[in-house]
Order: sequence, then C-alpha cells, then structure tokens
Amino acid sequence: MLATAKKTTLIERFRTHDTDTGSPEVQIAILSERIGELTEHFKTHKKDHASRRGLLQLVSKRRRLLDYLKTHDSDRYRDVIGKLGIRK
Repeated sequence: MLATAKKTTLIERFRTHDTDTGSPEVQIAILSERIGELTEHFKTHKKDHASRRGLLQLVSKRRRLLDYLKTHDSDRYRDVIGKLGIRK
C-alpha cells in the first residue's frame, strides 16, 4: 500500500481540478506507483507468487485505463504517459 503522503502528492500532481481524486489520470498514476513498489519487492522475494498475481491484476487495470483514455481523449493520454514515462 502507498503511504498517505505519497498518495496525496500523486493526486495533487495529476488531478484535473481542485476536488479531483478519481479521474483516469490520477488512477493511472497511483497504479503506476504501486506497480513500481511491487516490482522492487520482487527483486528480493522471487518466489512470492501470490503477490505476483496481484501485480498482474494492477498492470491489467492500468492497461484498461490507458486504453480508455487513449480512445476518449488522446491529448490527456499523451500527457499522462509523458509525465509517468511508461511508454517509449
């Protein structure tokens, strides 16, 4: 799980308006941070297959959100992937 302070800074960085906490951009940013933390976890715990399943679910959810954003607003999609650096 993400620390509250880290999650708050992510929300402030990616929100679209002052009270935004659930837009696709914010959700993608939070998922990306959790994916990064789990990836670091697997460098030391190679046999943790239960958590690996959770990682695959997070990656799939992020992929679905990115696909949604790409089809509905490609400018916001490019902005998010540029800020996160998740695409080449």
